[in-house]
Amino acid sequence: MDWVWLGAPLWMVLAVLGLMGLSSVTRAFFFLTREPIRLPPWALQGLKYAPLAALTAIIAPEIALPLSGSETGWLDPKWVAAPVAAAWAWWRKDMLSTIVIGMVVYLALKLGVGW
Repeated sequence: MDWVWLGAPLWMVLAVLGLMGLSSVTRAFFFLTREPIRLPPWALQGLKYAPLAALTAIIAPEIALPLSGSETGWLDPKWVAAPVAAAWAWWRKDMLSTIVIGMVVYLALKLGVGW
């Protein structure tokens, strides 16, 4: 007999609860210690690039892979917005303004020009 709780099999509920607990402990690990954990300089240097790496991992597949359902081919506004944002990032070295500029160019082409 399969046990069901809230419309899901019991094994699935236990898996979700276990993953929630594991995720909570790993995220709160630094707060659960009595003394602050000192990271070596190489780890601190590497952590500076974590936001950029995460953002690239999210955006790069959307730009490079044609999975967005776009039927416009090369007239896709993301093919214009991405190089403009990359040039802005190279010039200004600021992540937030790069996101804003990329989205402004993308939305201007998408909504304004109708690409």
